[in-house]
Order: sequence, then C-alpha cells, then structure tokens
Amino acid sequence: MDHAADANRTDLMTITRYVLNEQSKHPESRGDFTILLNHIVLGCKFVCSAVNKAGLAKLIGLTGETNVQGEEQKKLDVLSNEVLIKALISSGRTSILVSEEDDEATFVDPALRGKYCVVFDPLDGSSNIDCGVSIGTIFGIYTVKDVKEPKIEDVLCPGTSMVAAGYCMYGSSCMLVLSTGSGVNGFTLDPSLGEFILTHPNIKTPKKGKIYSVNEGNAKNWDGPTAKYVENCKFPKDGSPPKSLRYVGSMVADVHRTFLYGGIFLYPADRKSPNGKLRVLYEVFPMSFLMEEAGGQAFTGKQRALDLVPKEIHERSPIFLGSYDDVEEIKALYAAEANQ
Repeated sequence: MDHAADANRTDLMTITRYVLNEQSKHPESRGDFTILLNHIVLGCKFVCSAVNKAGLAKLIGLTGETNVQGEEQKKLDVLSNEVLIKALISSGRTSILVSEEDDEATFVDPALRGKYCVVFDPLDGSSNIDCGVSIGTIFGIYTVKDVKEPKIEDVLCPGTSMVAAGYCMYGSSCMLVLSTGSGVNGFTLDPSLGEFILTHPNIKTPKKGKIYSVNEGNAKNWDGPTAKYVENCKFPKDGSPPKSLRYVGSMVADVHRTFLYGGIFLYPADRKSPNGKLRVLYEVFPMSFLMEEAGGQAFTGKQRALDLVPKEIHERSPIFLGSYDDVEEIKALYAAEANQ
C-alpha cells in the first residue's frame, strides 16, 4: 500500500474547502451561503447516484412500476426535483424555490426561511437518459430583499442580480461547475471519496472557437441573422476553415463543451418558437452568468442576456452564448438587420 500517495490524496481542494476559503475572504459572512451550497452539492450527489442506476433500474423492471410497499417508482426527473427541493428547504437558508418541474414557485415555511432564492432545472436533458447521453442540474442563486416577506419579484429580476450560478453534469464523470462571481471553477466527483475535487481551476473560454452547436433541424424556421451566421460557419467568406457542428441536444453537455473548447451555442427564436425555447430563470441566466465569468458573452438577439427582466417564472428567451469573438459576429449580423 502506497501510504505517501494516500497522504497526498488528503491534501485536495474539495468544493467544501474551496467555499470555506472563499468565505474567509469576507469576514462579515455568517456561513449561510456555504451551508446552502453544501446542501446543493448533497442533492447533486444523490441525483448522480440515481442517474447512474437508472438504466439498471429500468432493466430489472423497477421504473414506472409499483414496489412491494405499494409506492409507485418515481421517474428520474420527478425524483431529482423532490430531492433538490428537500435538500434546499432543509438547509434553512432559502425562502423561494423555482423549479422547471413545478408550475408555481415554492415559498418556504417561515420557520425554515433564509435569505436566498434558488432557481433550478433539476434534470436538464432528461429525455436523453435512455441513451446514456450527459444530462445535468442547472441552478442560480439570488438573495431576497426581506426574509420575513419574500416576494416573487425577488426572483423576477435581471440575471446580473444573481450571486452565484452553476451546473452539475452527469456523464462519463460527474462534474460540478460553479461561479460565485469571481471566476469559474470545475469540480469532479471522486466516487471513492464521495467528494467533489477541484480539477478545472479558473476556467476560461477560448476567445474564438472552431465549433458551432445548434439544432439544424429547425433551419427552415430561422430568422435572417441566424441563417446567415450558420451559413458563414459552414462556408466562411474570409478563407478560414469551416467550423465543426456538434450538437448533443442536452444544454448542459453542449454548453460544457463550449466552455472548455470554445465556439458558440445557439438556441434562436424561430417561426415555431418566436420567444425561443430555453427558460430564462434557470437555463439562460445561470449559463450566461457562467459564460461571462469565463470571458465569453451571452446575447438574446436583442440585448445582453443577463440584462433581461423576466415577467414570469417560466418565461423563455432565444440565446446565443460562447466565445467572445463568435458572439460578436452574431451580434453584428443582428445589428446590420436592425439598421436596414
């Protein structure tokens, strides 16, 4: 047994250690955010475990059937939602929860309230579970103005008001990417320790990428600037090599690749979905927050994505996010069309 190697393994930057280090930079902080984040991490570990078992559970006839106690087995996205809601409420640090799975916002019981609101998609890309494609949990964190009287307006505010955002991707490895407003860091779950370890410190998106990511099946319904941009990706006029198309159809997987390799992720408005398809609060905002923190940009076709002010919790928006220079190109095409 290599005792020296085992000793080194204990000197790891875990996500808990990282957040405590960040907390120590703010002498006034009471640790509320650290406690909240620990509960989010616990929820993500639970979902990761459930995702890994999902295929087997289906294989041996569990999912969608009734178990011995007469309880119906929960579908994975419903289960993930319940796990995260319980984890967030039990932290005692939240007042309002907005989930993609629930029509209405959840207002936490006054006895368990805290100063944060959390918006989240418990299992983004869940339609891909059966084919083993990466899926994930996306979340954003706001603060409430008054803990005694939290209002839905506390979450219906621009993405610039977020204090933190992140996602946890369940794929070949389980990775949690987080920003608290001072850079983006990636942590990978070490299953033998049950701990998220810092593996991708200070993620920076390349200034320009070689990949574009979009559902080209919707091309006939696109507006002019989007169609022109994708045409330029495939047939560049400046003599540069064409970009490669990569599209998983799971936002977490597509955006994660964009963070690491650069390029652009597009989900534009079209004639079928004039307001776009992705939800502002728990998809567009967290990913835009992270992308800007990593040195990229996020644009809606009309404005900076984080400047949007949603009017309802499940509002949708078009989104173009990725490498700074690539998003500049699509912004120029929309500006040119507006000036015609």
